[in-house]
Amino acid sequence: MMRKDELIEALRDRDNARHKNAVLWCLAIIGAIAAIAAIAYAVYRYLTPDYLEDFDDDFDDDFDDFFDDDDEETADDAEAAEEEKADDAEAAEETSEEAAEETAEA
Repeated sequence: MMRKDELIEALRDRDNARHKNAVLWCLAIIGAIAAIAAIAYAVYRYLTPDYLEDFDDDFDDDFDDFFDDDDEETADDAEAAEEEKADDAEAAEETSEEAAEETAEA
């Protein structure tokens, strides 16, 4: 009887060892596939050009140009407004001088 129990226990241990070995192999294969996928993704990211960076640079250039044009127009508008004020002031002075001369003559 003792011999029979030992034999049954030995067979169970062998089945457990095979089961553990199979699980270990499955985990090793899954780990190897994950490692290969990670390496492939890293190589892909390294070799793929960054198109978004180029787009951002172009957009920033256009955006800056838009505001630069605005600033130039604003400066030009300000200068034109100052010239108009100066012209209006001169015209007002001339009108008041002419009115004063006409009043003096009359």
